[in-house]
Amino acid sequence: MKIVPLLALTALVAGCATVPPPGPRLDHTLTARAQSDRIKYIIVHYTVSDTPRSIKTLTTADVSAHYLLTDTDPPFFYTLVDESRQANHAGYSSWKIYNQLNSASIGIEIVNPGFKETPEGRVYAPFKQSQIDQLILLLKDIVKRHNIAPGNILGHNDIAPQRKQDPGPLFPWKQLADAGLIPWPEASRVAARLPGFQEQLPEVAWFQRKLADHGYAVPQTGELDQATRNVISVFQTKYRPALYDGTPDAETAAILDVVTSPVPALPVPALTQEISVEPH
Repeated sequence: MKIVPLLALTALVAGCATVPPPGPRLDHTLTARAQSDRIKYIIVHYTVSDTPRSIKTLTTADVSAHYLLTDTDPPFFYTLVDESRQANHAGYSSWKIYNQLNSASIGIEIVNPGFKETPEGRVYAPFKQSQIDQLILLLKDIVKRHNIAPGNILGHNDIAPQRKQDPGPLFPWKQLADAGLIPWPEASRVAARLPGFQEQLPEVAWFQRKLADHGYAVPQTGELDQATRNVISVFQTKYRPALYDGTPDAETAAILDVVTSPVPALPVPALTQEISVEPH
């Protein structure tokens, strides 16, 4: 009489200890040619705060970045989000064909107080040269690992010109160009175009079209509205930071024309066939 309950208990225990189904059978011997790195852009920000408060914001709030560059002496980077994961640093953003750049970018925050309003106007805080030196080292490393295109290192204001100012007019973009990281308008080409634009300034629609060609999200209305001024101002803070009032002037037109016009390729000399004369 005791054998039947024992057999039933054994069957019950065996049923509970089911073997999990096997995982998918994967073959890793093949790879597709049509693929690319997820990371297309690097976006540079400033924190508008000091290092302790920046750490707190970027680690406990709803915003984040992959890297935080301190203002300590010497400065160094906190790695806050692994590059394989998305950080929430770009927000509503656009550049060329990409929208919502969080998913396709690496975000770098630089500790910097940003700006303050004064009776004389808005005053921006400079960046420490030691911070820029560290930034260039990191940018070179990221560019090499992810094969970032030279035109894809941008400021937060480039991708969100209607709501962001960072990294501002004191960020030294020219140093990044000198380090071979970003393209830069050749001064001689700008100077060559300037007289023509001084003689006749293009219509607003020309500026809007050229800015869109460069990558900005800008209205195409032909009207110099505030949204268009904001984009022109952002462009000026990068390439002509001495004056960034958003006015479409001749110098801005010359710079914009150069950065949106590729350098003509040098003609390739024709190959000449060498004729050897054999002695008789």
